[in-house]
Formats: sequence, structure tokens, C-alpha cells
Amino acid sequence: MSDKPNPIQIQKFLGGIDYPASKDDIIASARDSGADDAVLDALNGIADREYDGPTGVSEAVAGKND
Repeated sequence: MSDKPNPIQIQKFLGGIDYPASKDDIIASARDSGADDAVLDALNGIADREYDGPTGVSEAVAGKND
């Protein structure tokens, strides 16, 4: 049902990112860290806005946006 990577899988590719970060910065950082297609696809699906930290990114991937 859900092929989305879990938050731990996503966060391991975002270890060195400085927040706040834009969607584009987050995707670029994940790609530079060697993220697989599932992680990149999940990040491509988040809202195009600034994220204050890893929790916000995880919530956006999970679909728990405000």
C-alpha cells in the first residue's frame, strides 16, 4: 500500500543539511548523499516551502501537513 520510505531512511540522507531549508535544498542534499529513487520521489512530493527542521520534512513526507 505504501512504498514511502520511513522517516529514518529519509533523515539519514539529510544529515548535514542546514535548516531552515527549501524543498529544492532538501532534494539536492539527499541526492548528493546518495539517496535512492524512493527517497527522492518522496521528497519530490512534499510541499514547495521552507522547512524548519527534520521533523517538518518527515511530517510532510508522511502527509501530515498543516
